Amino acid sequence: MNINLNHIIDQVVKDKGIDRAVLVEALEAAVLSAANKKYRNTRDLEAHYNDEVGEVEVFEFVTVVEEVENSYQEIDLGEAREIDPDVEVGDSLGMKMDASSFSRIAAQTAKQVIIQKVREAEREGVFNEFKDRIGELVNGIVRRYERGDLIIDLGRTEALLPHREQVPRENYRQGDRVRAYISDVRMATKGPQIILSRTHPGLLAELFRIEVPEVAEGIVEIKAVSREPGSRAKIAVVSHDPDVDPIGACVGMRGARVQNVVSELRGEKIDIINWTPDIARFACSALAPAEVTRVYLDNEEESLEIIVPDDQLSLAIGKKGQNVRLAAKLTGWKIDIISETRAAEAELEELTGGNRAEDTVEETAVTEELFSSMSAKDAIEAIKTSEFAEELTSRAEGETRVTVQRALEARLAELADVESAE
Repeated sequence: MNINLNHIIDQVVKDKGIDRAVLVEALEAAVLSAANKKYRNTRDLEAHYNDEVGEVEVFEFVTVVEEVENSYQEIDLGEAREIDPDVEVGDSLGMKMDASSFSRIAAQTAKQVIIQKVREAEREGVFNEFKDRIGELVNGIVRRYERGDLIIDLGRTEALLPHREQVPRENYRQGDRVRAYISDVRMATKGPQIILSRTHPGLLAELFRIEVPEVAEGIVEIKAVSREPGSRAKIAVVSHDPDVDPIGACVGMRGARVQNVVSELRGEKIDIINWTPDIARFACSALAPAEVTRVYLDNEEESLEIIVPDDQLSLAIGKKGQNVRLAAKLTGWKIDIISETRAAEAELEELTGGNRAEDTVEETAVTEELFSSMSAKDAIEAIKTSEFAEELTSRAEGETRVTVQRALEARLAELADVESAE
């Protein structure tokens, strides 16, 4: 080969971003493959790139013997000393071959090997570039749909936005720009596969990191994120500077910062919450805008029983349970929401249940069994005149007394409704 390959190698390295050593190795392998194909693997050949002349040189190695039995791999001592006077029997002698004598088919084989090596190097380069970028946001252009999945052009390579990682309400057309979160990078048979997501909680966190300088600088930290993509999200933040309000920093002047994030998420509502290590307080904040009366913790089960006013029950639970579901994801604890009336009835049942064996005649007057045999009017009168209700209330203390009283009042109201219906 009389062509200086240095210029070609430098150009390919520049255009493809491939390591020069990898390309040189590919050239050596390609020329060696072509030579072996020409000589049908009957000879011991090696290929080495000569950087000074820009040429891949092929050497044939033969063993020096006194009597030749295999002319392809052995050479007579006399003939060998014409090439190298110091050679002895048993030495391996390398002789440079004329690479230009390779046939057209051999040259085509060399070309195919080079192309394959370049592709492998490109794939390896893309994988090495993106494998450390998991968790970053990238911008791309929608190229096409494949069975519901989106193929996104990232410039140097293409990425996949699977159907399961797309927000249901979002629709894209060919040529649209899209910003997504790199959720996974893996090497597949056809090369590196970059998986994007628009539903990952990390997308929301990264958008706030871009929009809020305090988050990017570490002054405000995002502690937890929970999302129901396309509908609603909650994000818990804490400030490491007492002079910086974490919620105010994320909201921005006149809500500009959070509005930019909402626009990127196509109208997804976002609740920003103060994070605190006190799980009870954190859970109360996570249920906002609902108000909370009391919280009971079970540290072993990591569960919370939260009591809310009757008129706040639906607000705390949210539409189809969305609010409490997001709060549970945000805190990582199981959350049960109970109204004050239901809690009062439970406490009343607990107080009465442990004393049934010692109930007096007056006490049994308020049991369900007796109510069933009395008219509503008589049952109301029994409760009002009985000392049992007064005794129950007197046995309770603090908040329990209030809830027991409410339960009794609720029972009276229920019976009153029955009486009026009669």
